[in-house]
Parts: sequence; structure tokens; C-alpha cells
Amino acid sequence: MLIRYHLDEHVHPGIAVGLRARGVDVSATSEVDLAGVDDEKQLAFATSEQRVLVTHDRDFLRLHAAGIAHAGIAYCHQEKYPISLLLQMLLLLHACESSEGMLGRVEFV
Repeated sequence: MLIRYHLDEHVHPGIAVGLRARGVDVSATSEVDLAGVDDEKQLAFATSEQRVLVTHDRDFLRLHAAGIAHAGIAYCHQEKYPISLLLQMLLLLHACESSEGMLGRVEFV
């Protein structure tokens, strides 16, 4: 099955626009009324929707290390890429990996 993404509140909204323009199923924290909700609830939402969580927040890496189940995490340091390059990296991940392959995995983009 194709990867579906969920963007946490720190990911630029232009990423959602760019992914949708290319036919990728994506939700964003602000769109599902999760702004300000703690990280565990964000991850639980993404997991319940079988969405890979896209984040710049290292706290999600700690949740992964603690063994909390998830549908996948795509982590990128906030200052690593401009928006256009992060969009390309997520599109590449979407093209090369399945949602099943992302289960319980962190992908550093």
C-alpha cells in the first residue's frame, strides 16, 4: 500500500500543498484539530490512520526508542533542507517504500 503522510505542526504547510499536487494522501495537524496536542497523541493519531508521521521534532525519535508502536516516522532536522528539497525527499520515499515497509521504522530524510 502507498505511504500516506501526517505532518506535525512544525512542518511547513507548503509541504502538504506540494504533496497533494502530486497525488499523495496527506493530513496536517492543523487540519485535524491536533494543534498543541502532545507528541504521544500526535503519534497515536498518525498510527490509527496508518500514516507516516513527518516531523522536525526529535521527541518523536525518543518515542520510537521507547518502543511505542507507530506506522513510521520521517524525521528531518528543521534546518537541513529548504522546503522544496524536503518535498522531493518525501516524494522519493513515497515512490520507493510501502506503508508496510515503514511500520515501526524511522527514516531520516
